[in-house]
Amino acid sequence: MSVPRSVQELAVGELAARSGVAVSALHFYEKKGLIRSLRTAGNQRRYPRDVLRRVAVIKVGQRAGIPLADIRAALDTLPEGRTPTVADWTRLSKRWREDLDARIAQLIHLRDDLDGCIGCGCLSLKVCPLRNPEDRLGEEGSGPRLFEA
Repeated sequence: MSVPRSVQELAVGELAARSGVAVSALHFYEKKGLIRSLRTAGNQRRYPRDVLRRVAVIKVGQRAGIPLADIRAALDTLPEGRTPTVADWTRLSKRWREDLDARIAQLIHLRDDLDGCIGCGCLSLKVCPLRNPEDRLGEEGSGPRLFEA
């Protein structure tokens, strides 16, 4: 005996209550292609139960600082209509971990450069590792230009 379709799906309010995510955020996720809904004959949203796990993945990714575009790309690698598994999560989190490790290394380097700047206080255009890393402005020669860090 199969479970009726209506029992397998969640209304937007039910999904919000079960996931701890506001209805407006769920609508936003759907608009961005992170989750999907089905429509009833009365045009009401119904979410397959696997969306609960996908919302959990989205929230963990956001908490880790992963951009929504990267979260969507990761979710796009999962089979449609199936709850993400432990193996799926392991694969996704490994990729995100590499990104986080690179960002952490960049922040540590920035912090260390900042300590040196606070010590000298010069913010010299010639030698400051924050304002002019590796004297990039000097290599470009004289004249006005916009500087991007």
